[in-house]
Amino acid sequence: MEQHRTRPGQHEQRRGAPLPPQGRRGASVRPGTAPRPAARGPVGAPRHPTAPGRGLPPLIQRLRRLPNPRLTGLGGGLFCGALMVALGCLDQVLFGASMTAYGVLFLPVAALTALWVRRGDLVTAPVVVPLAYAAGLLVVADADAGFAGHLVGLVTALATQAGWLYGGTLIAGVIATVRRVRMMRRRLAQRRRLA
Repeated sequence: MEQHRTRPGQHEQRRGAPLPPQGRRGASVRPGTAPRPAARGPVGAPRHPTAPGRGLPPLIQRLRRLPNPRLTGLGGGLFCGALMVALGCLDQVLFGASMTAYGVLFLPVAALTALWVRRGDLVTAPVVVPLAYAAGLLVVADADAGFAGHLVGLVTALATQAGWLYGGTLIAGVIATVRRVRMMRRRLAQRRRLA
């Protein structure tokens, strides 16, 4: 003897029951009709007619294509310090510990550190840059044997090459300040839009 089920199965759909809305919020679909596809422009047309970067000089467009990592405060300090020690070793080998070459190499490292530190850690950029300069000077500075000789050589190099140190720190501070001001302006503009 056959038994008929009185309730529909879990995955069976009841006839005549309305279908749930699908797609975007607020979009309702009538039972028995298919949802309409989103309206699109002509085939081959760009999705964003005003793409960011259009109308900029080619040099700035190339700079925007370069890698743009975001370092934490600690990561920025490690990056800057390790790079300055490596550049100090390179300066020792190639230029015979030229303090001018070391100072010139320090300026782009300071700028990159300030550019690559993430927004929340912008304050750390002008702090870690002088420390990294001093770390690299341990390799480049003229020193006698022993700890005291290295310390005297480091202090002498810091005193005589202070212009490079101040210049790199100033570059990092200016870049960090400009980035901070731009970030604050964006937040203010977003609040105005929401209000």
